[in-house]
Amino acid sequence: MLCSARQQLRRRLLPALLGSRRCPPGRGEPSPCSPNALLPVAACAYGVAAGSAGAGAGGWHESLASSAPAHWAEGVLLGTQDATGLPWWASIIVTTTALRSAITLPLAAYQHYILAKVENLQPEIKIIAKNLNCDVALRAKQLGWSKRQTRLVYLNNMRRIVSELYVRDNCHPFKATLLVWIQIPMWVFMSVALRNFSLGISDSEGDFSIQEQFSTGGVLWFPDLTVFDSTWILPISLGILNLLIVEIFASQKLKKSRFQKYVTHFIRGVSVLMIPIAASVPSSLALYWFFSSFLGLLQNLLLRSPGFRQLCRIPQTRSQSDTPYKDLFAAFYAKFFLRK
Repeated sequence: MLCSARQQLRRRLLPALLGSRRCPPGRGEPSPCSPNALLPVAACAYGVAAGSAGAGAGGWHESLASSAPAHWAEGVLLGTQDATGLPWWASIIVTTTALRSAITLPLAAYQHYILAKVENLQPEIKIIAKNLNCDVALRAKQLGWSKRQTRLVYLNNMRRIVSELYVRDNCHPFKATLLVWIQIPMWVFMSVALRNFSLGISDSEGDFSIQEQFSTGGVLWFPDLTVFDSTWILPISLGILNLLIVEIFASQKLKKSRFQKYVTHFIRGVSVLMIPIAASVPSSLALYWFFSSFLGLLQNLLLRSPGFRQLCRIPQTRSQSDTPYKDLFAAFYAKFFLRK
């Protein structure tokens, strides 16, 4: 059976091998993008940094504040407040929950769907890579190819085969980044809209009355949403939540590449950096960032549930656990309490 499969592979590759003497240089072993569980957290941290860095950028930030997406975000906030009649702190929470439930959660489920299919392709890709390596080595010996030319032939054909497998199963890893391209702009423009309302620079009609409503629309220790949280409760809570999300994702992979380790450490640093940033912006932004991260944490935990994954028709993988929450607790306990 293996011989038959190998013969079919050789017949499939032979024309390409014969015509591959002039191959463009490759950049390494071709392999599908490994599932990067840190992606949603990196996206969130990047959006936070982008929105905060623009606060003092002058003309650039003013053009962003007056852009059409910012006005759309303002309309969403105003529509929610008008429809519910809730105070502004509650309207911010309701709006965040609605956007997370209607947009972010389905995209996150689709991301996991794509990454699960990519993971399930890995055994087949490994077999193909092994057979291709043997065939290319044999062909190189027959035609007298150099080591560099042999490697280029292997890389180019492997890239082509893997791409065909992605097309066959409709699971190109780039589709898993759809969440990032939608979540980051939504996060940024919602932050810009809240900043406009808090500082009274919105072009919307009645912007000063909205600012006045924000000044009395808070609750508990932050009654004024237009000033920063002097107690630092919201900023510190935001940093803790983001670090929790990072650790949850980091616990999903037992073996991580060096690049993934660097990304994890970078996002940990961003999560800590967000504490002073959130303490220097109006409380409305800190509240939105905190609750968005809180919902992101719940979303990440929900997507580990076998029942929810089955409901979303996410394929089962070898790395999937039947007891994800028990495993998560055990991983946290081993990492933070059993260290010598």
